[in-house]
Amino acid sequence: MSTTQTQNQTHPESGSQAAAGTVTRLLQRQIMPVDGDTDVFRLYVDPEPAVLDADKYEVGSSRAAQNLNSAQMRQSVSTGATIHPDQVLDREALALQAEQRISFGSYFNAFPASYWRRYTVVTDVTLTLSVEGPGATVTVYRSMANGRSQRVETVTTGEDVASTFTFELPLKPFVDGGWYWYDVVAGDHDVVVRSARWTAEVPEDRAEHGTVDLCITTMNRPDFVAKLLGQLADAPELRPYLDEVMVMEQGTQKMRDSEFFPAAAEALGDTLRVIEQGNLGGSGGYARGQLESVRKGTATYAMMMDDDVICEPEGIIRSVTFGDLARRPTIVGGHMFSIYARTRLHSFGEIITPWRFWWLSAPGVFQDWDFGARNLRSTRWLHKRIDVDFNGWFMCLIPRRVLEDIGLSLPLFLKWDDSEFGLRAKEAGYPTVSLPGAAVWHIPWTDKNDALDWQAYFHQRNRFVAALLHSVYERGGRMVRESLNHQIAHLVSMQYSTVELRLKAMEDVLAGPHALHGMLPGKLAEVNAFRKQFTDAQLQVDPDTFAPVRRHKPPRKGKDDSGVPGRVSLLVRAATMPLRQLKPVRPTSRSHPEAEIPAMDAKWYRIARYDSAIVSMPDGTSAALYERDPEKFRDLMKRTLEVHARFQREWPRLAAEYRAALGEITSPEAWEKTFTPWTDASAGGEQ
Repeated sequence: MSTTQTQNQTHPESGSQAAAGTVTRLLQRQIMPVDGDTDVFRLYVDPEPAVLDADKYEVGSSRAAQNLNSAQMRQSVSTGATIHPDQVLDREALALQAEQRISFGSYFNAFPASYWRRYTVVTDVTLTLSVEGPGATVTVYRSMANGRSQRVETVTTGEDVASTFTFELPLKPFVDGGWYWYDVVAGDHDVVVRSARWTAEVPEDRAEHGTVDLCITTMNRPDFVAKLLGQLADAPELRPYLDEVMVMEQGTQKMRDSEFFPAAAEALGDTLRVIEQGNLGGSGGYARGQLESVRKGTATYAMMMDDDVICEPEGIIRSVTFGDLARRPTIVGGHMFSIYARTRLHSFGEIITPWRFWWLSAPGVFQDWDFGARNLRSTRWLHKRIDVDFNGWFMCLIPRRVLEDIGLSLPLFLKWDDSEFGLRAKEAGYPTVSLPGAAVWHIPWTDKNDALDWQAYFHQRNRFVAALLHSVYERGGRMVRESLNHQIAHLVSMQYSTVELRLKAMEDVLAGPHALHGMLPGKLAEVNAFRKQFTDAQLQVDPDTFAPVRRHKPPRKGKDDSGVPGRVSLLVRAATMPLRQLKPVRPTSRSHPEAEIPAMDAKWYRIARYDSAIVSMPDGTSAALYERDPEKFRDLMKRTLEVHARFQREWPRLAAEYRAALGEITSPEAWEKTFTPWTDASAGGEQ
């Protein structure tokens, strides 16, 4: 590593000339929060020290040691140090008070060296840092995959008004993980960290940055999506990277009627294109954007983005840059922070487990991680590179070449379209990278009720479709057995609407892959109409809608059932609760619910003890009445066993059928036929 210091040096920018045969590309720049929101300061700059002792067993230790340490990992190490909003001078510059120490080893400003080392052609980076003010100390650090940090170089500003330091930093030591970052300590005077640039010399054929078609699918969220467009329009540095911003308008509450739309539309101008079509779900909306991007052929990438997000525009630029310099065409995804608690990282990296064929966080990842309680430098697991199978389409950049090669989204309406696409791309040799420093703020999945409501149909059907296409096991591994277990759990929980929807889902899978496109326009309405007949799907906002709770007899010895049963007790309940469902119901349970159960306690082993119960929903807005019905239980159990036995028998045949049809049903031509009702009628459907 070498360091140079100059005064008023011009910063190297993207595309500038470097050594013969190479050009200098800007990889990442120092940024401050767009809107001055103090809730997110810790994601950009960090006044806290690094505290590693509490998680010393987290990386490279046994699973038992890691489990013992998990609770302690969640404990806050924050000292309460703060940054005043006035210290943020502009989009890049931060002022430090005399003797103040600030670390830029933060989510948005540390450099994720291991990801660049593994997936791109970049071998060395240059950090160019501009500091104004005398007596400031700048220290560059690097971390290892186990989270330990090492001092790389320390320099000090002189008496000059402005100093620019250049650090030459290799990526060779970052095979398994690690970051670069810098800390700045003010001396006896206030100083300003004016800017920082991470650049690299890359081959000349990588000189020009790519462009992106931003594909946003929306339905009845006019203000949300109009504000998102405003965020994009207010980032002039993003404009050269945008080929088009396409909004697939699928609802009845139109974005154009939002008070926030006119200003955003005027600012984006011809870059904005609104496409109106029927409600074909997320997959239908994204597929339309993918199709338009492929047919147009002018953008290097298409980025899928949800409508109900707050965006960090710099993340789009970083994703494009990473994609430009990737060794091979690569899908570049962003991370998800909670829109309600904005320092909480909800999704960092996800995989599909082959045996269960279920999505979950990659090994070593902690869900719902709060950077406000424990910063990047104090968290060992964040320094290990996390490799993924897919990235959610709340923010995901896909090279046009990948779409042209493997096809568009599956026609799944919603759920599993993004994960299936990631698996399909991986099998074709195109990796997915969830890139630190690229993110949106979104409603966390944990605040939704999508395992029990109308979405249960799409979860079940689409998971089976994806497994038939990609499971490496002859009969889907644990898929059929686990589905049966879940069905029984829903049955003993009196969640009959969910059981029926899951059965319908499996029956529709048996109808074959060529039926999927035809289901898109009408399946949601069919599902919602079907659910209305079940009391467990009839949500009530007013608690007085329900009769008062009354039990047939008081609990034994006054004990309630709020505790979590032990393993033996849980196994006993699993064996006996299905038999209990066959008994006659207690007469009083038809006129008075026997219990009121909060959503957080609504587990099968608790609900199954009652003949009726009021159960609240996870979003906290409503509740439903669950009532046990022995006859319905018998019928649903019989059908459940039959359909699962059929899947067990016919899995190899179904898998072959779906895999043979994959190229056809994801082709642009197939999607063009699905969009025909709107493309034929809509010469005026686009703006």
